[in-house]
Amino acid sequence: MKELLYAMVEELVEDKSAIEISVDEPTEDGTIVYHLHVASGDMGRVIGKQGRIAKAIRTIMRAGAVKYNEKVMVEID
Repeated sequence: MKELLYAMVEELVEDKSAIEISVDEPTEDGTIVYHLHVASGDMGRVIGKQGRIAKAIRTIMRAGAVKYNEKVMVEID
């Protein structure tokens, strides 16, 4: 799942070396939280107008997690 998130974000940003993804341990209800950090100049590209790109990223991650019987959440920091 981490590779899927990286592949999506990699195509959106200009500074690929600034992409950092950290993963929290599953919570009590089994949700795995992915924290995405990008360069401040690329933050707008990842969030998109009115959060549309961020919402799409979260939707794709949730759909991909179904394959592995996981619950995921993406936080963009």
